[in-house]
Amino acid sequence: LTEMLDEALSAGDSALVFTQYREMGELLKTHLQGTLLEEALFLHGGLAPAQRDSLVARFESGKARLLILTLKAGGTGLNLPRASHVFHFDRWWNPAVETQATDRAYRIGQTRNVVVHKLLCAGTVEEGIDSMIESKRALAETVLGGGESWLTELSNSDLRALFELRDEAVGDAA
Repeated sequence: LTEMLDEALSAGDSALVFTQYREMGELLKTHLQGTLLEEALFLHGGLAPAQRDSLVARFESGKARLLILTLKAGGTGLNLPRASHVFHFDRWWNPAVETQATDRAYRIGQTRNVVVHKLLCAGTVEEGIDSMIESKRALAETVLGGGESWLTELSNSDLRALFELRDEAVGDAA
């Protein structure tokens, strides 16, 4: 994360870093400010609305180029088109939450390409979460994005199994 942010900030870009946890956000803020020598703002649910608005204004004005956000506090309701990089530091199991957070940078007024970075470590629980997210995303695309084609492509036996009342579902009527 540090190396990728250094590269993005060196190119004059601004970035959002999403984390699930307030404690991790505090650690990231301390680490990134100390390492990158760049102000890192941190938006989380413990902030008063005025503080939150002040952080967003500071970021959007370009006075700060690095904004760390918790998914719950910053994942919806914000317009942050100044960001051209979005980092998902620790990923949430729900792909819709992640997409909603990414969309903070894809807003009206966005004139730059937005690069999304999803960080994970092979062989860890993060890899399992990534696999789960991708399978959920694929299922949603099949069911929602593919229209009704999934239904018309079922074989007769698949259709029969879908609508069949299974013996184990029927209890004794006595």
